[in-house]
Amino acid sequence: MDRPIVLIIDDEPLIATTVEATFEDAGFEVRSVLDAEAAAAVVSELDSRLSALVTDIRLGAGANGWAVAVEARTKLPLLPVVYMTGDSAADWTAFGVPKSVLVQKPFVGAQVLAAVMTLMNSDNSDASD
Repeated sequence: MDRPIVLIIDDEPLIATTVEATFEDAGFEVRSVLDAEAAAAVVSELDSRLSALVTDIRLGAGANGWAVAVEARTKLPLLPVVYMTGDSAADWTAFGVPKSVLVQKPFVGAQVLAAVMTLMNSDNSDASD
């Protein structure tokens, strides 16, 4: 059986490495990129094989994590999305895609993993907007 694939987008290597290790230890195949442009390429390449998207909000130059999630959801409407940020949770209410989760920094990798697992195991009708 194929392992679930998670795409992690974060321009901070230490955070990305921590989150990657957590997902690899949990049996996921991990694709990790630094920016929105690279994320769009991975989403196109993997298409329906992609199991979840985990993105930071502030990604440096180019599109931010909000835009990455919106673009991914146009291709994969039920894709679980978890945002990692130090920004206000009010921003998530304003810009986050429906049925997503926001994990505030600082966090431990297990919190991000738990958020992804919750979304993957939901039937997409009971997750909150």
